[in-house]
Amino acid sequence: ARVERLPSGSFTVGRSGKVLVSTLPHTFPEARLQEIGKLALDAFQRAREAKLPLTELHVHYAGLKLTIRDQRGGAMIFLAPVR
Repeated sequence: ARVERLPSGSFTVGRSGKVLVSTLPHTFPEARLQEIGKLALDAFQRAREAKLPLTELHVHYAGLKLTIRDQRGGAMIFLAPVR
């Protein structure tokens, strides 16, 4: 099995979850970006429905940190490896 570095960069998704722009390596799977984006959009939508003023999420994994910002329907997502 090949060990790969965790990605570093950002991407933006539109209202539909489609990736609009990305600074991540082209080797990072597009399907994974869309999956992350749709989950982020769903979290912001649920917060709006619950009337919670959520504009930013921080998700910390053992080796990866995600910062997700609401963009009036879309989202901007930053991925950074934890060192």
